[in-house]
Amino acid sequence: MGNHRHRCEVAVLERTSTTARYARGFAAAVVAVATLVLAANAGPAKAAGPHPAEERAAQPQHAAGPASG
Repeated sequence: MGNHRHRCEVAVLERTSTTARYARGFAAAVVAVATLVLAANAGPAKAAGPHPAEERAAQPQHAAGPASG
């Protein structure tokens, strides 16, 4: 085999500034919190009006019979 030296570019990382690292960390935290808040609010949709059982309970009970007029 030949004398091939493979250069791994992943291992050759530039040193980033402290400000850049903190900014990326803060941005990642904001995205994580926003994702959790949106996931917590993504429950089943609620109906705008009351449930049919609540509507029946709210209506007054009329005696069954011919309507007087």
